[in-house]
Amino acid sequence: MLGDAIRASLEQLRAEDADLDRLLTSAVELVHASNPQYNWTGIYELFDDGVLRLGPFIGAPTDHPFIAEGHGLCDTQIRNHTPCVGAVRSELVVLIRRADRIYAQIDIDSNVLGAFQESDVKTVEGVADFLAECYAERDKL
Repeated sequence: MLGDAIRASLEQLRAEDADLDRLLTSAVELVHASNPQYNWTGIYELFDDGVLRLGPFIGAPTDHPFIAEGHGLCDTQIRNHTPCVGAVRSELVVLIRRADRIYAQIDIDSNVLGAFQESDVKTVEGVADFLAECYAERDKL
């Protein structure tokens, strides 16, 4: 299963003491490479001021390096959606969270309508769960 291979690669990096930034960058690279229909893949980190700030990403530069709380796809209505690029026909957003704590979100755009299948969702959710563990470990330090 593809998600297992991605997680194994990330686990190997963690075992080699990769820092969180390297794990985030690698997660973006691995997820993006997993499907040729992914045109843009990135992670937005949530900061204490309630603003999502763009971290590592692959794809065209976005006009939205910051997303204010209440905009975008997470925790809000679709009418507030802020697409990154006009050609986007499908978008998948998965929160990186542990219990009630939201650390970040993985955002994937595709120019193909209906690009995301259940297997894509499961893969990205697995990566998000792994990254949530990493954020939680960092917070314990």
